[in-house]
Amino acid sequence: MESNPDRATARLAWTRSALRNPALTLEPASADASFRSYWRTHHDGRSWIVMDSPPAQEDPRPWLAIGERLSAADLHVPAVYDTDLEQGFLLIEDLGSRLYLPALNDANADALYGDAMDALLRIQTRMDYADLPPFDQGVVMRGLDVMPEWFLDRHLGHTPDHNEQKVLSAAFDIVLANMMEQPRCFVHRDFHSRNLLIVDDNNPGIIDFQGALAGPIAYDLASLLRDAYIAWPRDRVEAWVESYRLRLKDARIIDEDIGPQRFLRWFDLTGMHRHIRVLGQFYRLWYRDGKPGYLADVPRVYHYIVSVARSYPELCDLVALLERHARDRDLTRVANA
Repeated sequence: MESNPDRATARLAWTRSALRNPALTLEPASADASFRSYWRTHHDGRSWIVMDSPPAQEDPRPWLAIGERLSAADLHVPAVYDTDLEQGFLLIEDLGSRLYLPALNDANADALYGDAMDALLRIQTRMDYADLPPFDQGVVMRGLDVMPEWFLDRHLGHTPDHNEQKVLSAAFDIVLANMMEQPRCFVHRDFHSRNLLIVDDNNPGIIDFQGALAGPIAYDLASLLRDAYIAWPRDRVEAWVESYRLRLKDARIIDEDIGPQRFLRWFDLTGMHRHIRVLGQFYRLWYRDGKPGYLADVPRVYHYIVSVARSYPELCDLVALLERHARDRDLTRVANA
Protein backbone atom coordinates (compact mmCIF):
# COMPACT_ATOMS: atom_id res chain seq x y z
CA MET A 1 0.00 0.00 0.00
CA GLU A 2 1.23 3.48 -0.87
CA SER A 3 2.33 5.24 2.34
CA ASN A 4 2.97 8.67 0.82
CA PRO A 5 0.06 10.06 -1.27
CA ASP A 6 2.08 13.10 -2.35
CA ARG A 7 4.84 10.83 -3.63
CA ALA A 8 2.31 8.71 -5.50
CA THR A 9 0.80 11.80 -7.13
CA ALA A 10 4.21 13.11 -8.21
CA ARG A 11 5.26 9.71 -9.54
CA LEU A 12 2.12 9.32 -11.64
CA ALA A 13 2.34 12.88 -12.99
CA TRP A 14 5.97 12.37 -13.97
CA THR A 15 5.22 9.06 -15.71
CA ARG A 16 2.36 10.58 -17.70
CA SER A 17 4.60 13.46 -18.75
CA ALA A 18 7.57 11.23 -19.64
CA LEU A 19 5.43 9.02 -21.88
CA ARG A 20 3.17 11.84 -23.04
CA ASN A 21 0.05 9.96 -22.08
CA PRO A 22 -2.30 11.64 -19.56
CA ALA A 23 -4.38 8.49 -19.13
CA LEU A 24 -1.64 6.20 -17.80
CA THR A 25 -2.00 4.36 -14.51
CA LEU A 26 0.63 2.68 -12.35
CA GLU A 27 0.50 -0.66 -10.57
CA PRO A 28 3.05 -2.08 -8.10
CA ALA A 29 5.72 -4.18 -9.81
CA SER A 30 7.97 -4.95 -6.85
CA ALA A 31 9.61 -3.46 -3.81
CA ASP A 32 12.83 -4.27 -2.01
CA ALA A 33 14.17 -3.99 1.52
CA SER A 34 15.14 -0.35 0.98
CA PHE A 35 13.11 2.78 0.23
CA ARG A 36 13.20 2.01 -3.51
CA SER A 37 10.07 0.72 -5.26
CA TYR A 38 9.11 -0.29 -8.80
CA TRP A 39 5.89 0.43 -10.68
CA ARG A 40 4.55 -0.90 -13.99
CA THR A 41 2.60 0.98 -16.63
CA HIS A 42 1.41 0.13 -20.14
CA HIS A 43 1.84 2.41 -23.11
CA ASP A 44 2.16 2.06 -26.88
CA GLY A 45 1.65 -1.69 -26.83
CA ARG A 46 4.32 -2.49 -24.26
CA SER A 47 4.98 -2.34 -20.54
CA TRP A 48 7.39 0.00 -18.80
CA ILE A 49 8.83 0.23 -15.31
CA VAL A 50 9.10 3.36 -13.21
CA MET A 51 11.76 3.10 -10.55
CA ASP A 52 10.97 5.33 -7.57
CA SER A 53 14.21 6.02 -5.73
CA PRO A 54 13.75 8.91 -3.27
CA PRO A 55 17.06 10.81 -3.48
CA ALA A 56 17.23 11.58 0.24
CA GLN A 57 17.10 7.86 1.09
CA GLU A 58 18.17 6.04 -2.09
CA ASP A 59 20.19 8.20 -4.47
CA PRO A 60 19.51 6.80 -7.96
CA ARG A 61 22.85 7.94 -9.39
CA PRO A 62 24.85 4.86 -8.24
CA TRP A 63 22.23 2.61 -9.85
CA LEU A 64 22.58 4.50 -13.12
CA ALA A 65 26.38 4.51 -13.07
CA ILE A 66 26.76 0.81 -12.26
CA GLY A 67 24.04 -0.13 -14.74
CA GLU A 68 25.83 1.66 -17.57
CA ARG A 69 29.03 -0.25 -16.79
CA LEU A 70 27.28 -3.60 -16.60
CA SER A 71 25.52 -2.97 -19.90
CA ALA A 72 28.84 -2.06 -21.53
CA ALA A 73 30.19 -5.44 -20.38
CA ASP A 74 27.32 -7.23 -22.18
CA LEU A 75 25.22 -7.91 -19.08
CA HIS A 76 21.45 -7.63 -19.40
CA VAL A 77 20.40 -4.83 -17.08
CA PRO A 78 17.34 -2.59 -17.59
CA ALA A 79 17.76 0.00 -20.32
CA VAL A 80 17.05 3.55 -19.16
CA TYR A 81 14.67 5.72 -21.22
CA ASP A 82 14.16 8.81 -19.09
CA THR A 83 15.21 10.16 -15.69
CA ASP A 84 14.39 12.86 -13.18
CA LEU A 85 17.22 12.62 -10.69
CA GLU A 86 15.99 15.50 -8.57
CA GLN A 87 12.73 13.71 -7.84
CA GLY A 88 14.24 10.24 -8.07
CA PHE A 89 12.11 8.84 -10.89
CA LEU A 90 13.50 6.66 -13.69
CA LEU A 91 11.67 5.18 -16.66
CA ILE A 92 13.35 1.86 -17.44
CA GLU A 93 12.99 -1.36 -19.40
CA ASP A 94 10.54 -3.90 -18.06
CA LEU A 95 12.46 -7.16 -17.75
CA GLY A 96 9.23 -8.96 -16.91
CA SER A 97 8.26 -10.80 -13.76
CA ARG A 98 9.82 -14.24 -14.31
CA LEU A 99 12.13 -14.23 -11.33
CA TYR A 100 14.54 -17.11 -10.93
CA LEU A 101 13.18 -17.96 -7.48
CA PRO A 102 9.73 -19.37 -8.36
CA ALA A 103 10.96 -20.87 -11.63
CA LEU A 104 13.91 -22.89 -10.34
CA ASN A 105 13.46 -26.66 -10.05
CA ASP A 106 15.58 -29.81 -10.19
CA ALA A 107 15.19 -30.09 -13.94
CA ASN A 108 16.17 -26.55 -14.95
CA ALA A 109 18.62 -25.58 -12.21
CA ASP A 110 21.72 -26.56 -14.19
CA ALA A 111 20.64 -24.46 -17.17
CA LEU A 112 19.48 -21.41 -15.18
CA TYR A 113 22.48 -21.40 -12.88
CA GLY A 114 24.66 -22.02 -15.91
CA ASP A 115 23.37 -18.78 -17.46
CA ALA A 116 23.86 -16.96 -14.16
CA MET A 117 27.43 -18.23 -13.80
CA ASP A 118 28.16 -17.22 -17.41
CA ALA A 119 26.99 -13.72 -16.50
CA LEU A 120 28.98 -13.76 -13.27
CA LEU A 121 32.13 -14.75 -15.12
CA ARG A 122 31.65 -11.79 -17.46
CA ILE A 123 31.22 -9.54 -14.44
CA GLN A 124 34.39 -10.86 -12.83
CA THR A 125 36.51 -10.80 -15.98
CA ARG A 126 35.26 -7.68 -17.77
CA MET A 127 34.18 -5.25 -15.05
CA ASP A 128 36.63 -2.67 -13.77
CA TYR A 129 36.41 -2.42 -10.00
CA ALA A 130 39.35 -0.19 -9.11
CA ASP A 131 37.17 2.83 -8.36
CA LEU A 132 34.45 1.00 -6.43
CA PRO A 133 34.23 1.32 -2.65
CA PRO A 134 36.23 -1.52 -1.05
CA PHE A 135 34.63 -4.49 0.65
CA ASP A 136 37.15 -3.91 3.41
CA GLN A 137 37.55 -5.00 7.00
CA GLY A 138 35.11 -2.38 8.23
CA VAL A 139 32.37 -3.50 5.84
CA VAL A 140 32.94 -7.14 6.77
CA MET A 141 32.81 -6.53 10.51
CA ARG A 142 29.80 -4.23 10.38
CA GLY A 143 27.94 -6.96 8.52
CA LEU A 144 28.85 -9.59 11.09
CA ASP A 145 27.96 -7.39 14.07
CA VAL A 146 24.34 -7.13 12.93
CA MET A 147 23.69 -10.72 14.02
CA PRO A 148 24.52 -10.48 17.77
CA GLU A 149 22.60 -7.22 18.03
CA TRP A 150 19.38 -8.20 16.25
CA PHE A 151 19.28 -12.02 16.48
CA LEU A 152 20.86 -12.87 19.82
CA ASP A 153 20.05 -9.75 21.78
CA ARG A 154 16.89 -8.29 20.27
CA HIS A 155 15.16 -11.48 19.12
CA LEU A 156 16.36 -14.18 21.51
CA GLY A 157 16.71 -11.77 24.43
CA HIS A 158 20.26 -12.88 25.17
CA THR A 159 23.22 -10.55 25.58
CA PRO A 160 26.44 -12.54 25.02
CA ASP A 161 28.62 -12.77 28.12
CA HIS A 162 32.39 -12.23 28.11
CA ASN A 163 33.23 -15.79 27.04
CA GLU A 164 30.60 -15.76 24.32
CA GLN A 165 31.92 -12.43 23.05
CA LYS A 166 35.32 -14.13 22.70
CA VAL A 167 33.72 -16.98 20.74
CA LEU A 168 32.01 -14.54 18.40
CA SER A 169 35.17 -12.49 17.94
CA ALA A 170 37.27 -15.57 17.16
CA ALA A 171 34.73 -16.84 14.62
CA PHE A 172 34.35 -13.43 13.02
CA ASP A 173 38.14 -13.11 12.72
CA ILE A 174 38.23 -16.43 10.83
CA VAL A 175 35.53 -15.26 8.43
CA LEU A 176 37.26 -11.91 8.00
CA ALA A 177 40.65 -13.47 7.23
CA ASN A 178 39.03 -15.78 4.67
CA MET A 179 37.46 -12.86 2.84
CA MET A 180 40.54 -10.68 2.92
CA GLU A 181 42.85 -13.31 1.41
CA GLN A 182 40.79 -13.73 -1.76
CA PRO A 183 41.46 -11.96 -5.08
CA ARG A 184 39.42 -8.79 -5.53
CA CYS A 185 36.81 -8.28 -8.23
CA PHE A 186 33.55 -6.46 -8.99
CA VAL A 187 30.97 -7.68 -6.44
CA HIS A 188 27.25 -7.21 -7.12
CA ARG A 189 26.50 -8.08 -3.44
CA ASP A 190 22.99 -9.46 -4.02
CA PHE A 191 23.45 -11.82 -6.95
CA HIS A 192 20.63 -14.23 -6.12
CA SER A 193 17.30 -15.64 -7.27
CA ARG A 194 15.24 -12.57 -6.35
CA ASN A 195 17.49 -10.28 -8.37
CA LEU A 196 17.80 -12.45 -11.50
CA LEU A 197 15.04 -12.66 -14.08
CA ILE A 198 14.51 -15.15 -16.88
CA VAL A 199 14.59 -13.19 -20.14
CA ASP A 200 14.62 -14.29 -23.76
CA ASP A 201 17.69 -12.31 -24.74
CA ASN A 202 21.01 -12.61 -22.91
CA ASN A 203 19.64 -14.39 -19.85
CA PRO A 204 19.54 -13.52 -16.98
CA GLY A 205 18.20 -10.03 -16.48
CA ILE A 206 20.07 -8.51 -13.53
CA ILE A 207 18.71 -5.96 -11.08
CA ASP A 208 19.54 -4.38 -7.69
CA PHE A 209 23.22 -3.83 -8.47
CA GLN A 210 23.63 -0.31 -7.10
CA GLY A 211 25.56 -1.43 -3.99
CA ALA A 212 28.49 -2.92 -5.92
CA LEU A 213 31.86 -3.06 -4.16
CA ALA A 214 35.39 -4.23 -4.90
CA GLY A 215 35.44 -7.46 -2.92
CA PRO A 216 36.23 -11.17 -2.64
CA ILE A 217 35.97 -13.43 -5.66
CA ALA A 218 33.66 -15.95 -3.93
CA TYR A 219 31.07 -13.49 -2.65
CA ASP A 220 28.62 -13.37 -5.57
CA LEU A 221 29.02 -17.09 -6.19
CA ALA A 222 28.02 -17.75 -2.58
CA SER A 223 25.09 -15.34 -2.93
CA LEU A 224 23.91 -17.31 -5.96
CA LEU A 225 24.44 -20.89 -4.84
CA ARG A 226 23.81 -20.49 -1.11
CA ASP A 227 20.79 -18.34 -1.66
CA ALA A 228 18.82 -17.22 1.41
CA TYR A 229 15.60 -18.02 -0.45
CA ILE A 230 16.23 -21.48 -1.90
CA ALA A 231 18.48 -24.40 -0.95
CA TRP A 232 20.06 -27.24 -2.92
CA PRO A 233 21.76 -30.47 -1.86
CA ARG A 234 25.31 -29.82 -0.72
CA ASP A 235 26.90 -32.17 -3.25
CA ARG A 236 25.12 -30.40 -6.09
CA VAL A 237 26.21 -26.99 -4.83
CA GLU A 238 29.81 -28.14 -4.47
CA ALA A 239 29.80 -29.51 -8.02
CA TRP A 240 28.69 -26.10 -9.30
CA VAL A 241 31.36 -24.44 -7.18
CA GLU A 242 34.10 -26.67 -8.55
CA SER A 243 33.00 -26.11 -12.14
CA TYR A 244 33.20 -22.37 -11.55
CA ARG A 245 36.61 -22.63 -9.91
CA LEU A 246 37.93 -24.30 -13.06
CA ARG A 247 36.51 -21.48 -15.18
CA LEU A 248 38.17 -18.87 -12.98
CA LYS A 249 41.45 -20.74 -13.25
CA ASP A 250 41.15 -20.96 -17.04
CA ALA A 251 40.44 -17.23 -17.14
CA ARG A 252 43.51 -16.65 -14.90
CA ILE A 253 41.42 -14.85 -12.33
CA ILE A 254 42.71 -17.21 -9.62
CA ASP A 255 46.13 -18.80 -9.41
CA GLU A 256 46.85 -22.35 -10.49
CA ASP A 257 47.58 -23.35 -6.89
CA ILE A 258 44.05 -22.52 -5.67
CA GLY A 259 42.76 -26.06 -5.44
CA PRO A 260 39.25 -27.38 -4.80
CA GLN A 261 39.47 -27.42 -0.99
CA ARG A 262 40.86 -23.93 -0.65
CA PHE A 263 38.33 -22.49 -3.06
CA LEU A 264 35.50 -24.34 -1.30
CA ARG A 265 36.66 -22.83 2.00
CA TRP A 266 36.60 -19.39 0.38
CA PHE A 267 33.06 -20.10 -0.82
CA ASP A 268 31.80 -21.64 2.44
CA LEU A 269 33.10 -18.99 4.81
CA THR A 270 32.21 -16.12 2.49
CA GLY A 271 28.69 -17.51 2.38
CA MET A 272 28.77 -17.69 6.17
CA HIS A 273 29.56 -13.99 6.32
CA ARG A 274 26.57 -13.28 4.15
CA HIS A 275 24.23 -15.46 6.18
CA ILE A 276 25.40 -14.18 9.55
CA ARG A 277 24.70 -10.67 8.31
CA VAL A 278 21.37 -11.62 6.73
CA LEU A 279 20.23 -13.40 9.91
CA GLY A 280 20.57 -10.12 11.76
CA GLN A 281 19.15 -8.04 8.94
CA PHE A 282 15.99 -10.10 8.56
CA TYR A 283 15.13 -9.44 12.21
CA ARG A 284 16.15 -5.80 11.94
CA LEU A 285 13.76 -5.43 9.02
CA TRP A 286 10.97 -6.60 11.32
CA TYR A 287 11.83 -5.00 14.66
CA ARG A 288 13.10 -1.69 13.32
CA ASP A 289 11.32 -1.32 9.98
CA GLY A 290 8.11 -3.32 10.46
CA LYS A 291 8.78 -5.57 7.45
CA PRO A 292 7.85 -9.19 8.29
CA GLY A 293 8.21 -10.64 4.80
CA TYR A 294 11.67 -12.10 5.37
CA LEU A 295 10.95 -14.01 8.59
CA ALA A 296 9.86 -17.18 6.77
CA ASP A 297 13.37 -17.47 5.29
CA VAL A 298 15.19 -17.23 8.63
CA PRO A 299 15.30 -21.02 9.33
CA ARG A 300 17.07 -21.61 6.01
CA VAL A 301 19.63 -18.91 6.74
CA TYR A 302 20.22 -20.23 10.26
CA HIS A 303 20.65 -23.76 8.89
CA TYR A 304 23.26 -22.54 6.39
CA ILE A 305 25.30 -20.98 9.20
CA VAL A 306 25.35 -23.97 11.54
CA SER A 307 25.66 -26.64 8.84
CA VAL A 308 28.61 -24.94 7.14
CA ALA A 309 30.29 -24.05 10.44
CA ARG A 310 30.12 -27.72 11.51
CA SER A 311 32.42 -28.56 8.59
CA TYR A 312 35.20 -26.43 10.09
CA PRO A 313 36.45 -27.48 13.55
CA GLU A 314 37.65 -23.97 14.33
CA LEU A 315 34.02 -22.81 14.20
CA CYS A 316 32.53 -25.48 16.47
CA ASP A 317 32.28 -23.05 19.40
CA LEU A 318 30.16 -20.70 17.28
CA VAL A 319 27.80 -23.57 16.45
CA ALA A 320 27.52 -24.44 20.14
CA LEU A 321 26.77 -20.83 21.07
CA LEU A 322 24.03 -20.45 18.48
CA GLU A 323 22.43 -23.80 19.21
CA ARG A 324 22.50 -23.18 22.96
CA HIS A 325 20.23 -20.17 22.56
CA ALA A 326 18.25 -20.95 19.39
CA ARG A 327 17.50 -24.64 19.88
CA ASP A 328 13.78 -25.40 20.16
CA ARG A 329 12.87 -21.81 19.35
CA ASP A 330 10.51 -21.02 16.47
CA LEU A 331 12.72 -18.56 14.62
CA THR A 332 9.83 -17.29 12.50
CA ARG A 333 7.90 -15.98 15.52
CA VAL A 334 8.74 -12.52 16.76
CA ALA A 335 8.44 -11.24 20.28
CA ASN A 336 5.93 -8.50 19.61
CA ALA A 337 3.87 -10.24 16.91
